[in-house]
Amino acid sequence: MGRVSLMFCAVLGLVCLGGSYTRAKTYTVGDSSGWDISSDLDLWTVEKKFQVGDVLVFQYSNTHSVSEVSKDSFDGCSTTDTIKTYKSDGNTTVELAKPGDMYFVCGNRLHCLGGMKLQVHVDGSEAYAPAGAPQASTGESDLPGGTGKPASGAARGSSHVLHLTLLGAASLILLVQI
Repeated sequence: MGRVSLMFCAVLGLVCLGGSYTRAKTYTVGDSSGWDISSDLDLWTVEKKFQVGDVLVFQYSNTHSVSEVSKDSFDGCSTTDTIKTYKSDGNTTVELAKPGDMYFVCGNRLHCLGGMKLQVHVDGSEAYAPAGAPQASTGESDLPGGTGKPASGAARGSSHVLHLTLLGAASLILLVQI
């Protein structure tokens, strides 16, 4: 009987762990249009729910750039006081590492005023952020349309996994002692 209880507990623990494990998502900003003045970036964000640990991939031509800015700078399309300016190599990866609103603009003010700016709201907790963001591909003209692909090895919900693992271990100890 004890052997059956032990096996049941092990299976239950694995089922609990599998149910709480989710992967971070990688979003290509603007889908196949990329980070470009022709992209409707407000519409692009409408049905997306960004979580801590997710990754934004900005792919763009050499006439554009990406800067993270404050809300005031976002509203005024100003890049004089940026939070972070990314390399203008046409391929920028940004990990969403903390909850809250994040604001991005093109460094060309006319492009920003034309709508080339992005606001994302990030849900979740900093405790769920993965160790590192995956690297984007470096294709010059092939812009992947993959929005919402799981990022390799990035897990969200790790504290839930820890709690369930501890619960399973405690249950196993109690069952073995019975």
